[in-house]
Amino acid sequence: MRRREFITMLGGAAVSWPLAARAQQPERMRRIGVLMSQASGDPVGQARNVAFLQGLQELGWTIGRNVHIDYRWAPEDVGQGSLRSATELVALAPDVILATGGIGVEPLLQVTRTVPIVFVQVTDPVGAGYVENLARPGGNATGFIPFEYSIGGKWLELLKEISPRVTRAAVLRDAALALGSGQLGAIQALAPSVGVELRPVGVGDASEIERAVTAFAQAANNGGLIVTASAPAIKHRDLIIALATRHRLPAVYSARFFVTGGGLISYGPDGIEPYRQAAGYVDRILKGEKPADLPVQAPTKYELVINLKTAKALGLIVPQTVLAGDDVNKREVQNETSSPSISAYGGRCRCAARSF
Repeated sequence: MRRREFITMLGGAAVSWPLAARAQQPERMRRIGVLMSQASGDPVGQARNVAFLQGLQELGWTIGRNVHIDYRWAPEDVGQGSLRSATELVALAPDVILATGGIGVEPLLQVTRTVPIVFVQVTDPVGAGYVENLARPGGNATGFIPFEYSIGGKWLELLKEISPRVTRAAVLRDAALALGSGQLGAIQALAPSVGVELRPVGVGDASEIERAVTAFAQAANNGGLIVTASAPAIKHRDLIIALATRHRLPAVYSARFFVTGGGLISYGPDGIEPYRQAAGYVDRILKGEKPADLPVQAPTKYELVINLKTAKALGLIVPQTVLAGDDVNKREVQNETSSPSISAYGGRCRCAARSF
């Protein structure tokens, strides 16, 4: 082979080798932190995580190929435990963090004002100081709100509608958070006009809930329960549902999974879909957009879910005003959690669901 031809071939190979090497290089691995407000074994937390992962996969993110996810699940000592988990996640230098509720966002913002945060289940991010406004968050956090405080009035209306005899209601709420006070305030504003006396009940721990609800049930004729939205209420949902059943208290809840677990009635937005939507915001941030420019989004659809078997067991006749309309879809719903009040019904609940 002539020397000139050999040099030409060698030069061509030198050009092609880097191109081939670049083509075979794996995608850049991105890192996502996830701070959940439920324990790792909680079915609700797992369902939310599955929705988030499905959303990521639909957008082209695959664990082990181009993304790595670090999880921190809620410990027993939620307060200090959340701060510890937030500190650990930030120390791992993630590209973005998904956080559930104020108990997740609050400690994260104490630790970092630079790592992007996408939150879910935060009712009043402006009032809490997490964002400047809903349209232009302005900082390192944005996300999805579940509802406004005014929904508390709807819960009380539903309690009176499905059980007109109720004249006293225990309101289970987390007094440590503005969320709990805001929801209670909306219920208190309506209570005098519908003739209902309220008794606030904390949801700090299981013994507090059982003691307060039992005392309320023993002292109150024509009593009912309103269980507002909070992480402790979700954590203790089996106990709350069992207490309502044991004391034959009609109860209104903030989310569907209380009803599929044996509770009477719920009204609120889909609690799982926002996690799939959150994956969309995480995707946009990983591709270069900033939380400050992504508006906080609110739900556009609410649903009313009634456990017809629980209503029958309580001797309640569901008013046609609740069930009427072509948008009511009666169907069998598989239980998401085990519950003593459901086991007698063969592990399934017949529910009527209505979307608004």
